[in-house]
Amino acid sequence: MPWIRVGTPFGPMILEGEQALTHLYLPNALPDRKGRGAETPLLVRAREALLSYLAGERQGLALPLAPVGTDFQRSVWTALKAIPYGQTRTYGEIAAAIGRPKAVRAVGQANHHNPLPIFLPCHRVVGSGGTLTGYAGGLEMKKALLALESGKERFSW
Repeated sequence: MPWIRVGTPFGPMILEGEQALTHLYLPNALPDRKGRGAETPLLVRAREALLSYLAGERQGLALPLAPVGTDFQRSVWTALKAIPYGQTRTYGEIAAAIGRPKAVRAVGQANHHNPLPIFLPCHRVVGSGGTLTGYAGGLEMKKALLALESGKERFSW
């Protein structure tokens, strides 16, 4: 599977995919990859989109995505894509949006297994009352991404 390493303000990330993106690995969960990867047109576009987003220059990350997961996980990830830039939803709101209002914990698990964080913006999901809860990249990264989207922070590197 083609992949490229991307330098970001958070540290290196890896994008992976062939016809569509399948993974974005965050700095704290990088797979052991040797070599330089492969700069395919899709991965180059994905890198440009990611870096533009992190620079506060882009709100949408419209690229072909192909996350692999269960039907339930994919329904949650689809709901994540519907959360507008700069807004948040609670786990309960996501559960209700997919027609499974009692599946709040399962929504949390689907977020935990999201293979395309940022592209499928699980950082926009917060606990009841707006509390920041778990994020695969860590709570500081989640806080920084939400601050970026609210216009309170810009990254430079």
